[in-house]
Amino acid sequence: MLPCQTKKNFAVSRPKNIVRDENAPSKSQLKRDMTALQDLGEVLGGLSKSQLDELDLPETLRDALDDLPKVTAHEGRRRHIQYIGKLMRHVDPAPIREQIDRWEIGSRANKTAFKMAEKWRDRLIAEPKVLVDFSEMQPEVDTKALAALIEKARLQAARNEPPAASRQVFRVVYKAFLKVPTSAAAGEKGAIDDLL
Repeated sequence: MLPCQTKKNFAVSRPKNIVRDENAPSKSQLKRDMTALQDLGEVLGGLSKSQLDELDLPETLRDALDDLPKVTAHEGRRRHIQYIGKLMRHVDPAPIREQIDRWEIGSRANKTAFKMAEKWRDRLIAEPKVLVDFSEMQPEVDTKALAALIEKARLQAARNEPPAASRQVFRVVYKAFLKVPTSAAAGEKGAIDDLL
C-alpha cells in the first residue's frame, strides 16, 4: 500500500433506537410504487388534450403534462417524467387508471367490431346465403337495403370497379357490431367466436 493511501473505516452504523413499523411498506415497495406512478404519468403524457380535460387533474400536473411533448432531449424527458411522477404522489391514481381502462376497453371493442365487420362483409359478398344468418343475428339491420348493397358490391367486383358498395356494406355491418352487447364487444372469446 502506498503511503498516501490509508484505509479508513467508513462503516456507517444505523441508530439502534429507531423502531421500524412492521406495517409500513418496505423501501423496495415504495420505489415500485413511485415507478408505477411515473409509468402512469408517461401514459397520461400520451393522451390527447380532450382526454386530459376529462380527468380531474391538479393544475401543476396538467401543466407538466402539457410541457412533456416540448421536452425532446432524452435525459430531459426522463427527468420530466420523474417530475410528473413526483406530482402524481399527490393525486389519487385509482380514478385515473379506471378511466384509462375504460378508454382501452372501448378501443378494444372498436377493434373487435372492425375485425368482425371485415369478415362478415367478405362473407356476405362471397356467399349469398350468409345474409339470412346475419339478419337473424342483427335483426335491427334493414335486410332489403343491405341485400341491395351486397348485390351492387358483387357487380362492382365483377366489373373491376372501385369497391364503393363494398365499403357501404362494411359501414352497415360495422355499425351493427358496435351495438353488440358489451360482453361480446369487450373481448369475451366465446361470444366473439359465436359471431364469427
